[in-house]
Amino acid sequence: MTESVYPTETSAPSAVIVLAAGQGTRMKSTTPKVLHPIGGRSLVGHALAAAQTLNPQHLVAVVRHERDRVAAHLTELVPDLVIADQDDIPGTGRAVEQGLDALPEDLDGTVVVTYGDVPLLTSETLTELVSTHQRDANAVTVLTASLPDPTGYGRIVRDDAGLVERIVEHKDALKIQQDTGDASVLALTEVNSGIYAFDARVLRRTLAQVSTDNVQGEKYLTDVLGLARAEGGRVASLMTADQWEVEGANDRRQLAELGRELNNRLTDHWMRAGVTIIDPASTWIDVQVSLSPDVVLKPGTQLHGATTVGVGSVIGPDTTLTDVTVGAGATVKRTDATDSVIGDDATVGPFTYLRPGTVLGEEGKIGAFYETKKVTIGRGSKLSHLGYAGDAEIGEYTNIGCGNITANYDGVNKHRTVIGSHVRTGSNTVFTAPVEIGDGAYTGAGAVVRKNVPAGALALTVAQQRNMENWVRENRPGTAAAEAAGPAAPTS
Repeated sequence: MTESVYPTETSAPSAVIVLAAGQGTRMKSTTPKVLHPIGGRSLVGHALAAAQTLNPQHLVAVVRHERDRVAAHLTELVPDLVIADQDDIPGTGRAVEQGLDALPEDLDGTVVVTYGDVPLLTSETLTELVSTHQRDANAVTVLTASLPDPTGYGRIVRDDAGLVERIVEHKDALKIQQDTGDASVLALTEVNSGIYAFDARVLRRTLAQVSTDNVQGEKYLTDVLGLARAEGGRVASLMTADQWEVEGANDRRQLAELGRELNNRLTDHWMRAGVTIIDPASTWIDVQVSLSPDVVLKPGTQLHGATTVGVGSVIGPDTTLTDVTVGAGATVKRTDATDSVIGDDATVGPFTYLRPGTVLGEEGKIGAFYETKKVTIGRGSKLSHLGYAGDAEIGEYTNIGCGNITANYDGVNKHRTVIGSHVRTGSNTVFTAPVEIGDGAYTGAGAVVRKNVPAGALALTVAQQRNMENWVRENRPGTAAAEAAGPAAPTS
C-alpha cells in the first residue's frame, strides 16, 4: 500500500463529490428529488452550501436522472462546479468512480463524498470528518449515526480494536439472516450515513476492484472499506450524535419532516439571537433570511428568500414576505409582499398586496386592501385604503385618498403616474396615465385626472348633479324603497 502523507494541521480537501444522480421514484414527482426545496433552498443546494464551506480544490456533482435540468440548477448555484455523468452501471461506487474520472488523474489528498438529498448535514460535521480523517491518517473515514430504527441503512461492523471492519447493506444483512439464521448484523443500530472522507489514491485504486456481485447487482462504495483494510489501510469513523444530519428525503413525508426540523432549528437560532417568535410552530423562515434583535414575528408569518427585517419591526400575523427588505421599527400585518422595500417606521396592512418593485419610504403607510406594483412612495406619504398604485412615483408627505387608482394600462402599453409631495387627493380619484400631479396639488372626490395638474392647483371633474323627482314611486312601485320614500313630491 502507498501511504498517505498529511500535514499536521487540517487542510482543505482536494475534492468534494456530491452524488445527485438518483431518480427519487418514491417522490412521485416530475421534479427530480434533489431539486425539491426546504427552507427556501433545494435539497442539493443545501448539500452544495455545506460542501463549499470546506473550500475544496474541486467540487463535483454526479448527475443522471433529468440530467440537463439538474445540471442547470447546480451550475446556477455554483458556476465553477464540475458536472460528471453517471452511466448505466448502477451503484454509489460507480457514481463516485465517475466523479473521480472528471478530476485530474494525479489527484491526491482527501476526497469527501456526500449526497444531494441530506440537507441537514452541517459544515461543522463535515469539517470534523475531514479533521479526524487527516489527523489519524486514515485511508477511509465514514460518518456514522446510531438510529433507533436502522431499517434500510447499511450496518457498521467493527473489529476487536473498534475500527470499522466492513459495512453490510440492509438487504445483504437480511440475506445473512435468511441463509444462516444469524441476526446479529441486522440487529446493529450504528449505520452508515453514506458520507465519507477518503484518501484519493486509495479510493481510485480500490474502486477499480469493486464488482457488482451482490444482492442488488450494484457497485457498492462500501466495498472500498474492505479493500482498503486488505491493503493495510486504517478504516475508522466519526459518529454524529444528531441523527437528522444523516437523514435523506425519499418521499414527500420525509421531505416534510426534514423541512419541519430545519425550520425548528432556524426559529430556535433566531430566538436565541434576540428575535421574539410568538408561535414557532406557525412561523416559517428560510435559510437566507436575516433578522435583527427585537424583531417580533407573530403567528402565521412566513419569511422567504433573501428577506431582511430591521431592529424592532413587528411582522404578522398572517404575513408572507419574499425577498423583502423591512427597515427598523416597521409594522407589517396581514400582508403578502414580494421583492419590495419597506422603510423605517413604515406601516403596511392589513390585507395588503405588495408586488415587485414597491418601495415605501420612511414613516410611510400602505393601508387596508391596497395593491401596489413598481411604485416608489416617499417619506411620510400615505396610501391608506382601498386602492391600486402601479407604475407610479409618489413624493413625500402626500395623502392618497380612499379608492384612488392609477390607471396605468391602455390596453397595449403601461404608462407612469408621477405625483408630487404634499399632494392631497380626494376619494375615488382615477389617474389616467401618463399624467403628472405637481407638488401641493389637490384633486376633488371622484376626479378622473387625464391631464397634468400644476403645483398647487385643484383638479375637478365637474358634472352637474341631476335629481329626478318621484323616480322611485314611478319606476319601483310597491317596493320597500317606494314606501320609505313617502308621498310623491310636488312637481314644478
